[in-house]
Amino acid sequence: MDAFPVTSRTRLRRKPGRGSYDRATVHAILDEGLVCHVGFVIHGEPFVVPATYARIGERLYLHGAVANRMLRTLAAGVPVCVTVTHLDGLVLARSAMHHSMNYRSVMLFGIATLVTDPEEKRRALEATIEHMVPGRSAGTRAPNEQELRATSVLVLPVEEASAKIRHGPPSDDAEDLELPFWAGVIPLRPCPLDPVPDEHTGPNAPVSPEVTSLLERARAELSANRS
Repeated sequence: MDAFPVTSRTRLRRKPGRGSYDRATVHAILDEGLVCHVGFVIHGEPFVVPATYARIGERLYLHGAVANRMLRTLAAGVPVCVTVTHLDGLVLARSAMHHSMNYRSVMLFGIATLVTDPEEKRRALEATIEHMVPGRSAGTRAPNEQELRATSVLVLPVEEASAKIRHGPPSDDAEDLELPFWAGVIPLRPCPLDPVPDEHTGPNAPVSPEVTSLLERARAELSANRS
């Protein structure tokens, strides 16, 4: 099995049976997510910052303004922890103590470095747009040189990683199974709504094909989950 090595930081100690170091599982969770949380320490103070990202192979890219404190701090070699989480359901048990949530999460550790190669920088920014809406980069103006100079891109090698997943029904104690309380799972699925054009887009302007495709895929998935 193609798996990430287990380290002292990625080894799951609580509910280890929910853990996975499988490379394909980690990649899938990262690719489905849209927002990551970036944890780091500055002068002894912890910070966790939400951010957009993109994965290309075994490299995770973050970007922002050149003056962004988080990016400047990470570029200096400060260790970073990046997490991505999907909430898949609310798990309602007969016992209050056994209520839980179904989820898929990934945790990455490492040192991020500044991307200085112009072509890699362009690829990373394009991948970020494609991660948001596949096909969108072809329907936008690419960054110009001034915008590229004003933007920092960091790369974090995906080398030290683990996933943790919970799925299925509640885990009630045997003595609680006859209690007269409803128990089960409330599935949760993110679903895009109808697109809203901005004030400079004509009322009869067609929606971009990549947006239409995104909506069609999301609605098809939602329909399949309901059936």
